[in-house]
Amino acid sequence: MVTAGTTSRPVTGAALRDRSILRHELAPGTGRRMLVEARPFVGLIVLLVASALLSSAASVLPLMLFQRIIDDGVLGRRSEVVVQLSLVVAGLAVAGAVLAIVERWCSVRIGEGLIHRLRTRLFEHVSSLPLAFFTRTNSGRLVSRLAGDVTGAQQAFTATLTTAVTNAATLALVVGSMLLLSWPLTLAALALLPVFLIPARLVAARKAAWSRLRMDHNAQLTETMTERFSVSGALLVKLFGDPTRERDRFDAQAAAVADDGVRMALAIRAFVAALTLVGALATALFYGFGGLAVIDGRLTVGTLTALVALLARLYNPLLQLSNIRVDLMTAMVSFERIFEVLDFAPAIRDAPGAVDVPAPIGVEFDDVHFSYPAAEDASLASLAPDAGLAERASGPVLKGVSFTAPPGATVALVGASGAGKTTITHLIARLYDVEAGAVRVGGIDVRRLRSSSLRSAVGYVTQDAHLFHDTIAANLRYAKPEATEAELWEVLDGARLADLVRALPEGLATVVGERGYRLSGGERQRLAIARLLLRSPAVIVLDEATAHLDTESERLVQEALDSAREGRTAIVVAHRLSTVKGADEILVLDGGRIVERGTHDDLLAAGGAYAALYSG
Repeated sequence: MVTAGTTSRPVTGAALRDRSILRHELAPGTGRRMLVEARPFVGLIVLLVASALLSSAASVLPLMLFQRIIDDGVLGRRSEVVVQLSLVVAGLAVAGAVLAIVERWCSVRIGEGLIHRLRTRLFEHVSSLPLAFFTRTNSGRLVSRLAGDVTGAQQAFTATLTTAVTNAATLALVVGSMLLLSWPLTLAALALLPVFLIPARLVAARKAAWSRLRMDHNAQLTETMTERFSVSGALLVKLFGDPTRERDRFDAQAAAVADDGVRMALAIRAFVAALTLVGALATALFYGFGGLAVIDGRLTVGTLTALVALLARLYNPLLQLSNIRVDLMTAMVSFERIFEVLDFAPAIRDAPGAVDVPAPIGVEFDDVHFSYPAAEDASLASLAPDAGLAERASGPVLKGVSFTAPPGATVALVGASGAGKTTITHLIARLYDVEAGAVRVGGIDVRRLRSSSLRSAVGYVTQDAHLFHDTIAANLRYAKPEATEAELWEVLDGARLADLVRALPEGLATVVGERGYRLSGGERQRLAIARLLLRSPAVIVLDEATAHLDTESERLVQEALDSAREGRTAIVVAHRLSTVKGADEILVLDGGRIVERGTHDDLLAAGGAYAALYSG
């Protein structure tokens, strides 16, 4: 008899998916590339298919042996037949259990191996993409590619492949066995097939809409929790939020998810009940007509018993195979989404024959023109927020900027917000490429330098220095993994942070929290400066590095930075003009152009834009 348990997998799996997936037009070559990804696992796939086939045979053959056990053994009063065939059935059960373990082992090895390979490749590729990609990309959607889509892709070679092979083999063996035992009853069972599958199709169509709705409601619920449970989100809620309004908002979203769950659970229960009823009717049909055939001598009792047992194995494989196209297409769409990211070529990459940065290392801008790229050139439409899809290039940000920072010199960039100061610092490390002109480090165009060498030569401290949710030591060693503890204390002392860290109960093992929020703004900034000192690059870029410091901390850190700049080239962006009075040259930017340049005293004497900024 067909029971509720035999139908649970298709109902809660593929039958709930949106059937519109079958109408999706895959990118050319997706299937071929999917097979290429499976090439390292060919041996395991072969073993998986073989074990699935043998497992199906081991589950069907005992049902055929029931006929002989009953007719030849029990009714024929031949105990040796009963014992022998019972041992065979027991042996097949043991073999089936072993094969099931082998099948599962192969499936897990293939699935986890594929996930590992794809996630590693995606992570490596995404990490190599330029900064413009991340400024345009929704991080949640990107993380979904590395998590959800990779998991969905591996289903093609695990669950979907196993389902297809096992159920196809089981169906063929069951139908073949039933035809051998009684073709009229087999045809009658197959005639009930539409009654079995049509409700599945109808309910699946309804469930698709409900499933989409529940996913939308779950996404809203997750978004609410994610935004409010981050440090900055929690701070905003506590400062401006209304606890009652927040609770009511979350309660409404959670209630919608709960209602969706109740509706789907009841629908599934009704569906399972209908399928169970169909199975019961088919069983009654077999016992009725089969019983009459036994009475008339056209069937044996053993044959009828075997037919009923085989009937219980008939409908579930048919139902699962009816959904196999949805399973396969879903997996292929996941592969397509993964390939979309892997195919997005980084706009910035090492040129053939790229060289290391030569010493001594200075910085030169030669008639540089630059505009930020349009969204369509910087990221993928499927990963960008909807509001940003139509964004075009920013227009000229830098317009013919030229200056030279000789080795060991300090050049300061000042000007109003949006003048292009931070953009200049981004071009030094080749986070973007110029449209015209050239940026040279060590006398060589950065487009001809090896990126790893350029990263080692240029160190940054930004206005909003990022720290990982890790220990102080780990955040420092991100700049120099092999650094000794003595070196850590040395740079902490240089950043005027050593006394504070020594006073902490865990010392260097203190976890700084998400984005370093367990530290004050000034402490975070000084830790970032210590990280820079540990890296000890030849070129130092300080983009508002003292913005979050109080007067005393600023004085102490400025002393550390003055010491760190000795013998090194420094590019300093500052709104506090008092911090750049000692620069070798100060560049005043306005609208993407350098409008003044000179020393602090010279610019004050000129009484121009710098003097206005300084006095303001």
